[in-house]
Amino acid sequence: MRQVSWTAPGATLSHKNACKEFALEESEIKEAINAGKLQYKINYAHGNPYYKLLRKEVLALVLELRGTNAVEIQKIDFELKKATREINSCKRKISALEKQKVLLTTQKEKLTIE
Repeated sequence: MRQVSWTAPGATLSHKNACKEFALEESEIKEAINAGKLQYKINYAHGNPYYKLLRKEVLALVLELRGTNAVEIQKIDFELKKATREINSCKRKISALEKQKVLLTTQKEKLTIE
């Protein structure tokens, strides 16, 4: 195995995040690990094990399995999902704030009438 920095920010990701971000299946990741294409470390979160992988190697695996266009398409899809999630989160916050505004307005009107 090559010596690589596992501590650089953004250099690693979990196998679960690799599946989400690059549309891989766990079986594909495990096959690549067994074939020696991916280096990994086993970490634990709340007692549950997961593989910590190097992002560069996962990207190389995706390029090998799916090609360049698939990587770009998946990257765009991932960013679209993130943007949609953020938009929906903002909509929920706006809705809650509008309800709070209506409640405060009615309370203010009751106090000014008295």
